[in-house]
Amino acid sequence: MFGSQSRQTRRKRPWLAVLLAFIYPGLGHVYLRKWGRALLWFAVIIASTMVLIPDDAAPSGLSVESIVASAEAIPVEVSVFILALSLLSVLDAYWLATRVNEMAQPATDEGGQVQAEDCPHCGKELDEDLDFCPWCTERLVEPDEDEPTAG
Repeated sequence: MFGSQSRQTRRKRPWLAVLLAFIYPGLGHVYLRKWGRALLWFAVIIASTMVLIPDDAAPSGLSVESIVASAEAIPVEVSVFILALSLLSVLDAYWLATRVNEMAQPATDEGGQVQAEDCPHCGKELDEDLDFCPWCTERLVEPDEDEPTAG
């Protein structure tokens, strides 16, 4: 059966997703294992910086003066746009983490009894006798280290 321990390991920390997305857009999505979204955020940020930042904004060296001069060469509108994209990535990572956590919680009836569990990955009803989802084939229980592995 699916223990509460397996549910606990599937819960994600929204604050960690936000922190990673703040460091670089898409990293929070990598933490959430949403590979397509992470790749999309990486691509959007890289493409927008390549297209919007002028060539003369590239630093000529690694000195502080060179970096400051290149930062001043970037138009304010471009900086605000890239910052807005970064904040949207942070908000998306937070929303996604809370949504994943909501899906991982078992449904309860009015008496507080746990109803039939749904898959935390695809949301479809699970069979109690299986340790994987028959719909999306995602493993529901972490393998014990004591159990021998086949092979």
